[in-house]
Amino acid sequence: MSSLKKSGRVAVPLLLALMLSACASLSPERAAAPVQQQSRDWLGADLPLQRDDDQRAAARARSEALLAQPLDAQGAVQLALLNHRGLQAALRGLGMAEAERVQTLLWPNPVLNIGRLVRGDEREIERGLEFNLLALLSRGARQEAGARALEREQARVAQQLLDVAGQARRGWVQAVASQEQLTQAQTVLDSASAGAELAARMRQSGNVSALRLARERAVLAEAQLAMEQARLAAVRDREALIRAIGLWGDDVAALKLPQRLPEVPAEFRAADDLERQAVAQRLDILAAKRESGQLAAQLGLTRQTGRVNVLQLGVQRNSSNEAPTQRGVDLSVELPLFDWGQARVAGAREAYGQSLERAAQIAIDARSEVRVARAQAEAAWRIARRHHDELLPLARQVSDETLLRYNGMLVGVMELLADARDQARAVSAALNAQRDYWLAESALSQSLLGPLRESGAGATSAANSPASSTAAASLEAAGGAAH
Repeated sequence: MSSLKKSGRVAVPLLLALMLSACASLSPERAAAPVQQQSRDWLGADLPLQRDDDQRAAARARSEALLAQPLDAQGAVQLALLNHRGLQAALRGLGMAEAERVQTLLWPNPVLNIGRLVRGDEREIERGLEFNLLALLSRGARQEAGARALEREQARVAQQLLDVAGQARRGWVQAVASQEQLTQAQTVLDSASAGAELAARMRQSGNVSALRLARERAVLAEAQLAMEQARLAAVRDREALIRAIGLWGDDVAALKLPQRLPEVPAEFRAADDLERQAVAQRLDILAAKRESGQLAAQLGLTRQTGRVNVLQLGVQRNSSNEAPTQRGVDLSVELPLFDWGQARVAGAREAYGQSLERAAQIAIDARSEVRVARAQAEAAWRIARRHHDELLPLARQVSDETLLRYNGMLVGVMELLADARDQARAVSAALNAQRDYWLAESALSQSLLGPLRESGAGATSAANSPASSTAAASLEAAGGAAH
């Protein structure tokens, strides 16, 4: 009976530790919830977990519903969040960070020592139970560090979320704009073909010179070149969008885009508090602050364990068949004779100070980035509005006046065709300005939430790619050669 009581006294702490450990439960869904909420608040789109077949089937059904109609910019963002496997891998990483955080909540395991010694007829059994007191004392600091590590991982995944969404939105703008430019290039080509055919007939009847015929043929050749460049740009930008939103198989053929980009708004967005808004919510600034907090927690832990790294409390119970049972406790302490931990504490203090300086620099860079993005967006808006409000109406007015003069036999059909090409060139320039505005607006919106990555900048620079530049030059040459 006495042995049962003794074993029961030893088991009570073990059972208590098991009960306390059971309170720390793993929840990958809880770890992903903040990022999912940010997706809804910032992007107006859902980032569902796809951990089983039912969740993947639900995501598939939503993708099919979005592809059943012409895809708008918001639909492109939602498709990217549904289909991007890298985001799902990042959500799994949040589950790993959650597991590490829960690990810090668990109590340190006790160490059970059992020994059996024999000396002649004497048999001695030693039993010992040791607890790491230092681990218990520093448990709070480790929990704080684990929680902040999870927050840093959540900020990293949120930044990846912004990058994926921004790339999808800019890819959609590029694809729709290229589709519009392809239609416009076809209009220019039709006009150039008609002009060249008419010039050839008039040359046969002796009504135009060989010089004029050569000019019309040059216009046709330039229009054909512009058409090829526009067709290539449309295919390239459509494929870039397909990659950005994660389509494959039959979904690629099912993708339908609207005919036009949205109109440029009549007023530019208010910008009085953009910098303050960015400092309050940008992910890189928040991540820098969390890193400083984590290092502060580690500094506190280092201070606690700087001088003493070993502190253990043990319970001993030794029994022998020839002597009374021995009971007692023992305490193990590392003597800081040579290493007082001053180097570890100093290093932790310097790391904390370094993180504060980095956070300040990140905030300075973020404010500058927002100012630049705002200036670019406002300039793009002014250019697009000038095309819409002034240049296009003037081009239409010139076209109407030319048509009146043609009806009055004051100008010939060649002048009428040349004016049509000039108007097409004005429309093409307006489409480019409209595209540039929506790309700049997308970059500004992202700069308020996080830094602009190079992957996203590639979409913006696509407007200045060789293919686009060649197409624009060809259209301009086609218009200029008609005079």
